[in-house]
Amino acid sequence: MKIIHFSGRQQGASLLVVLILLLLMTIMGLAVLRGTTMEERMTANLYDRSLSFQAAESALRQGEVLARATTVAAVPSSGCSNGVCSLPDTTAADRWLDTSFNGWRAASNNLADSNTPMPDARYIVEYMGMTPTWPACDRQIPREKLCLTPRFRITAISAEDGRAVVMLQTTYNIQ
Repeated sequence: MKIIHFSGRQQGASLLVVLILLLLMTIMGLAVLRGTTMEERMTANLYDRSLSFQAAESALRQGEVLARATTVAAVPSSGCSNGVCSLPDTTAADRWLDTSFNGWRAASNNLADSNTPMPDARYIVEYMGMTPTWPACDRQIPREKLCLTPRFRITAISAEDGRAVVMLQTTYNIQ
């Protein structure tokens, strides 16, 4: 029996094919890793925004409690005092847009527990004047005693360095 050797004819084609397949698998693995990392970042940002939203909503509710307890006589004639502000100046920028405004009231964070650190939130309660309780009651003569009620604009913001910023605003009528 005669043994035939083909060593002279082999040129390493299988090695080249395997190296190309290995390169393609590495590129696919890196693409999957990049996509997974992006999804992790998106999930973390969504979670952070959710925490900021909850903190701002909690501050908004605390502002509503303060508005309910505030009488028109307790509203300052100008500026802000303890989170309650006078009628806004129509010629000036809104208070929450003014970077030099320092009348914010810190919200006590009642949502926090030892496992979930909540971002800080703050709020202001702005007196917006008296508003009719029902349509056209202010045009009746004589005007009923319960026709007009105080209206407040409550602005809450959760803004911390490196965290998502959420601002909520509501109009609140005292009934």
